[in-house]
Amino acid sequence: MATQQEGEGSQETTSTPPATLLELVQERYQKMKEHAETYPYVWASYTLVYGGLALWTMYRWRKLRKTEDRVRALQERLRKLVENEESGKSATSVRKAPTSADKTPK
Repeated sequence: MATQQEGEGSQETTSTPPATLLELVQERYQKMKEHAETYPYVWASYTLVYGGLALWTMYRWRKLRKTEDRVRALQERLRKLVENEESGKSATSVRKAPTSADKTPK
């Protein structure tokens, strides 16, 4: 039994840490792959939960963006109406301005 433990210990010490980022990524991928093969239901639940959360977030984000676009369009339309109304008022006030001929008594 002591030799078995020594053998396991020597196997752990002989594995070298990954030297490059690529090796580290490959090692992590292999561990995740083994874990996914060992526990498929866990990974299916992760996919279902986080995938559903991502879909819901995308739906809400798109709905928010559409609402913002509608509000901006309505604000622009309202701004144009106000500008037209103000220009109409200024044009009528120019027409109604008293002239010197209006001030003379008849």
